[in-house]
Amino acid sequence: MRDAYHEELDSIGESLVEMARLVGSAVGRATTAMLDADLKLAESVIAADQKVDDLQHDLEARAIALLARQQPVATDLRIVVTSLRMSADLERSGDLAQHVAKLARLRFPETAVPRDLHSTILQMGQLAQRLMAKAAEVIITKDVDLALQLEHDDDEMDLLHRTLFQHLMDDRWKHGIETAVDVTLLGRYYERFADHAVSVAKRVVYLVTGEHADELHQSDAPVEGA
Repeated sequence: MRDAYHEELDSIGESLVEMARLVGSAVGRATTAMLDADLKLAESVIAADQKVDDLQHDLEARAIALLARQQPVATDLRIVVTSLRMSADLERSGDLAQHVAKLARLRFPETAVPRDLHSTILQMGQLAQRLMAKAAEVIITKDVDLALQLEHDDDEMDLLHRTLFQHLMDDRWKHGIETAVDVTLLGRYYERFADHAVSVAKRVVYLVTGEHADELHQSDAPVEGA
């Protein structure tokens, strides 16, 4: 019975990794669909989000069944509860990738992104995909140091997000209000996607150490006057 129990815990972890890989791929493909005005690709991203939703629902059902049958305590309880929270982060990430694809579909055959912002949006999409790939690696390896790195990696996304707003606020902006709204939404989607990747990594830190990532940062800080 205990072997089956731990196999089920491992299976939940595998589902989280699959979700992370799916949503990472989705945000990359959605970015391509946006920049290339590729309707077929956008539709495939939108449809594929159902698999992420199904994985989350299945994971939730298995986790709740484990809680009811096994009544886990200590580390095992932390694994189950943290896994549920990570699955919610990943499901929302999938929704954000889908939002990018839906905007691509809405503006087809045009693109919502002006040519002079293609490079910035491409960088945001690629960075979002890399952050989620690293989050998947963190889930697999339980590497606390790697998990803590994601928060620093996210600073690059914040910088790109600020770059978008600098373009929007520039007096030379000539693309109109509708495009400004589209670009604002896109920037927000990528920023939030990155935030969810960081959140997943932080939850792994808690899973491994029993401490929140912010608490670890505080404990590593130099003591004033030392």
